[in-house]
Amino acid sequence: MATAKVREILSWYSSENPGVKANLARLMNTGRLAGTGKFVILPVDQGFEHGPARSFAPNPGGYDPRYHIELAIEAGCNAYAAPLGFIEHVASDYAGDIPLILKLNNSDSLSKGHEPCSAITGSVEDALRLGCAAIGYTIYPGSGARNEQYQDLRDLILEAKAVGLPTVLWAYPRGAGLSKEGETAVDVVAYAAQIAAQLGAHIIKVKPPKDHVEQAEAKKVYEKFGIPTASLKDRIAHVVQSAFNGRRIVIFSGGEAKGTDEVLKEVAEIAAGGAFGSIMGRNAFQRPKAEAIQLLHSVMDAFAKAK
Repeated sequence: MATAKVREILSWYSSENPGVKANLARLMNTGRLAGTGKFVILPVDQGFEHGPARSFAPNPGGYDPRYHIELAIEAGCNAYAAPLGFIEHVASDYAGDIPLILKLNNSDSLSKGHEPCSAITGSVEDALRLGCAAIGYTIYPGSGARNEQYQDLRDLILEAKAVGLPTVLWAYPRGAGLSKEGETAVDVVAYAAQIAAQLGAHIIKVKPPKDHVEQAEAKKVYEKFGIPTASLKDRIAHVVQSAFNGRRIVIFSGGEAKGTDEVLKEVAEIAAGGAFGSIMGRNAFQRPKAEAIQLLHSVMDAFAKAK
């Protein structure tokens, strides 16, 4: 039976059909955080995005697709997310062991100089065939190719909803319209969360925002209304507020690989700011399995303790 917290979150998605709600509930009722409304998801799309050596050489077990799903299961994650190839390799042997999220678009780091735009590399039909609980997709607000991405996303969301699958949206500002610092500026990350919610995402993934305001027009507003941005906790709260006043599930990426103390310090601030969870890849799977499980448990504990 769903907890009161899970039922409250599902009530925010009142326009959705029973299939979408059932799969959202499945995600929330799996793993060590089951019933809390909080999430820790293991995503492993880095092999496609950054290359195998950069992704898996720090822990060679990661070259094997089975390593990652076993890590997610043993750690008690809510779900495991990956591109088509990794999901196809494990879906049959681990059917029903953990909810799967099929990442439907991906890009590689071999091409330089173009506006960010991921290719569609999987389908809703693939997600159904493989028993997935949701689809995943990445948009790049700020890219010159963003409108094409938004249109493709809307088509995929409609197709997925029709068969009861929710959408997890990676909203990563990037492109000629933004400086490198601006990609994680608090106003830009909050804007990306708003765009993701407006496009119909059920779960929104963004990066932890930095204490920088990129847009001159936004800077005037932040100063006029005294929007606090000095602490990560405050910035997280602002991003969550920007996604329908916290009525959409917003989770935060783990970012670049870093030490355990640094990861847990950041997670504590993210949890305190009202985030719904973490979607942590490299900081987990690039460690030996026992160490990775211990870290993921500590991350889960931080979110379980947060209000």
